[in-house]
Amino acid sequence: MTRRLVIFHTSDIHNRLTPDHVRFLTELKCSAPDSLMLDSGDAIWAGNIFWRPGGEPVLDLMNQVPYDAMCLGNREFHFTEAGLRSKLSRARFPILSANLRRRRSEQEREGSPSDGGTRTHIVLERAGIRVGVIGLSVPCITEQMAVRRISDFFFTDPVETASHVIPDLRKQCDIVVALTHIGLPRDRQLAESVPEIDIILGGHTHTVADEKCGRRAVPVLHHGCHCRFVGRVDLSISADGIEMTRSLIPFPGA
Repeated sequence: MTRRLVIFHTSDIHNRLTPDHVRFLTELKCSAPDSLMLDSGDAIWAGNIFWRPGGEPVLDLMNQVPYDAMCLGNREFHFTEAGLRSKLSRARFPILSANLRRRRSEQEREGSPSDGGTRTHIVLERAGIRVGVIGLSVPCITEQMAVRRISDFFFTDPVETASHVIPDLRKQCDIVVALTHIGLPRDRQLAESVPEIDIILGGHTHTVADEKCGRRAVPVLHHGCHCRFVGRVDLSISADGIEMTRSLIPFPGA
């Protein structure tokens, strides 16, 4: 028996989503029952220092589609817990970052995982297919940076984090999706280093890319920025393995 799944993907919206875009994305999602709508981060207006106290209105628009998950981008990150929670407060879908950690105290040997309003990964079931989605973010603050002393959070290396988390996620799922905001060069490294991934949907470098990397030829897909394109991935899963076809859909007026 062959099972089928459609995944739509956007990235680096940077607050350019409009009600017309929402209608377009909603129609796309409705055209493929049981499909997923995912985003690779940097959807919001705020920068890394300031935030809107009432949250980000663009997330209200994303809720309407609705999106199923988003990776935490550097725009969504804030070094204080209050700022981070405020930035993410309007999202009604999971925001993922497996490599986000709380800053360790002097008494702790390791940083402890933090929600901060985020999750490391999710498992979604569509049309009988279990899809594991893990978020991996660009390390805005690391343990080696002096600024860590004033930050509530830091990031571990995304590729190293994935190598620890994904093998267990693989056991639970038919498909493993890495939803990333680490840039194309690091996505290539991720595909080389963590062959258990089935597909990488990336952002951060504002590029359009369709490559196969690593010994398993993992598809690495980037679908641009600023509401120019939506990526569509059609997956067919059977006893013979996974087949994928990919397409790039322009937003109306882009």
